Amino acid sequence: MIQERISAGADILLLASVRGLSSEAQALGPTLDAFAPEVVGLGVSPEELKALVEYFVLADAEPLVPLTTNEVNEVRGLSRFGEVQVPNPSNVETLRWGRARQIPVAPLDPSEDRSADLFSEHIGYVELVRRTVRERRLGRSPPAPSSPDQFAVQWDQTVGGGRGSRRLAEARDSHLASEVARLVHGRGRVAVVVDRERFDGVRALLRQGSRSSRPLP
Repeated sequence: MIQERISAGADILLLASVRGLSSEAQALGPTLDAFAPEVVGLGVSPEELKALVEYFVLADAEPLVPLTTNEVNEVRGLSRFGEVQVPNPSNVETLRWGRARQIPVAPLDPSEDRSADLFSEHIGYVELVRRTVRERRLGRSPPAPSSPDQFAVQWDQTVGGGRGSRRLAEARDSHLASEVARLVHGRGRVAVVVDRERFDGVRALLRQGSRSSRPLP
């Protein structure tokens, strides 16, 4: 998990974990405790946040989670670095942390309807075919970097390397940054939790409104 403190209307702690890796989720609680945010923003849609709370935070037994072929391939590739869980355990742990401490956790990504609109705006037929080809290629020959951090970045760059895919990612991150701006209003300390591959883009957007930024030791 990587992290950075950004001053942008409030003291923001940006946290980015490798999606699915259990060891990354385990580090979230102590990190959030040390920072003591007034609110946490999570890089998921409102609908996904509601489902995670209902089926994984409050439920007595977790349901089976169907996976796409691409998700199965990603889990297999990432498993060389340790236990992998679905759905993303970092998101579930963030919600559990907030509930246990009565700290609100807010969704930062667009709604499912808005996400569908963004997808249709940026992903045309040709780009969709190319994404499918790239996903299949990854399934046959996944990246083999030396760290889970590099794995997450390389996987995302391969699948989302097309122009339309990059624009879609930028649109999602822009929405997230605007939601963070809402969260910081009237607050002093805000934590933001996103997937590792979104860290650089989100950090750049948050820095645009910041006067200072300092990496954590």
